[in-house]
Amino acid sequence: MARKAGVLISPSILSADFTCLGEEIKAVQDSGADWLHVDVMDGAFVPNITIGPLVVSAARRVADIPLDVHLMINNADIFLEDFQQAGANILAVHPEACPHLHRTLTRIRELGMKAGAALNPSTPLCCVENVLGELDVLMLMTVNPGFGGQSFIRTMLPKVRAARKMIDSSGFDILLEIDGGVSPKTAPYLLNEGADVFVAGSAVFGAPPYGDAIRALRGH
Repeated sequence: MARKAGVLISPSILSADFTCLGEEIKAVQDSGADWLHVDVMDGAFVPNITIGPLVVSAARRVADIPLDVHLMINNADIFLEDFQQAGANILAVHPEACPHLHRTLTRIRELGMKAGAALNPSTPLCCVENVLGELDVLMLMTVNPGFGGQSFIRTMLPKVRAARKMIDSSGFDILLEIDGGVSPKTAPYLLNEGADVFVAGSAVFGAPPYGDAIRALRGH
């Protein structure tokens, strides 16, 4: 999971047209998407309900790129195996939903997935300082999670910068993923602060043609 040249783009299917989800997945994949982001919400940890393992399984049958699954749910530990069986490649959890975060991240890796930790805007970086050795992806939320299409919180830029410094100082191969309000306008600032992966919903699915939208996020 070491850094690659150029930012990786992970379009969020939360913004896709669910009446033709398979076609939407194929379209962004063919347009150059690197990962496919799947937001799982339970209506308790965040104020929205979305999808579960069945939709992840359906996406797996269509997608050839890694499935980047973000669990915004309480009691995430009891669902790790379900999402592994559904075909998740990367599984990110929130520290607030996993009281024994080290154990959770270790279990995700034992199941053959890449382990991620997602931090809400108000969640400090110190929550993951002691588990960096178990992380493959650090996801920073730059909106408050629960709904797509929100505006980027610009005061998160220093946190992105600090996360990049923390990762580089750790010596571990951890990708820095940014989720929330990523657009061609905000992407250059995030790239400058050292982001590796962009989650983009409306900036891709709401801005066809998808290939142009993805290139715009990459900065070319």
